[in-house]
Amino acid sequence: MVSSLQEQLLKAGLVDEKRVRKAKKAQHKRIKQQGNTQGCDGNAQAAQRAMAEKAQRDRELNRRRKEQAERKAIQAQIRQLIEQHRLAHGQDDFGYHFQDRKKIRTMYVSEAIHRQLARGQLAIVRFDGRYEIVPAAIADKIRARDERCVVLWHSPEQHPEGNDPYADHPVPDDLMW
Repeated sequence: MVSSLQEQLLKAGLVDEKRVRKAKKAQHKRIKQQGNTQGCDGNAQAAQRAMAEKAQRDRELNRRRKEQAERKAIQAQIRQLIEQHRLAHGQDDFGYHFQDRKKIRTMYVSEAIHRQLARGQLAIVRFDGRYEIVPAAIADKIRARDERCVVLWHSPEQHPEGNDPYADHPVPDDLMW
């Protein structure tokens, strides 16, 4: 029969029972520690991966929150510009027609405001579902923040004076659209 080295040494009387138990216990500890270190390495790697993924999600969430805060700040700036610089309009003599998206809208303005809108000195902006009239300089600032807010502005860049194909054909003063 085959017996282990420990049993053979025990039969030969070279070691006693106490030393055999001590050796088995040390061997058992060593095996257990090796298993734990391998398990710890796997757990440590999994924990590091989880921490890296969480950090990535946190960065993405922070980026989204920052973008949302920037959008809110821009909207607040636009609101403030419009409220501070809007011109009064309402039940005046002339109906000024303009296109917003795919609909024709009408705004009643005075004759002076009507002329200034046509010349590009004033602009119509939309914010919070309302239409307001603001000076061209303010419309330029609003356009820099959000182009969708400026509904109508006959800016000088759109129609340079040197290339006007209708310069020889004056528009009658009494023509209203």
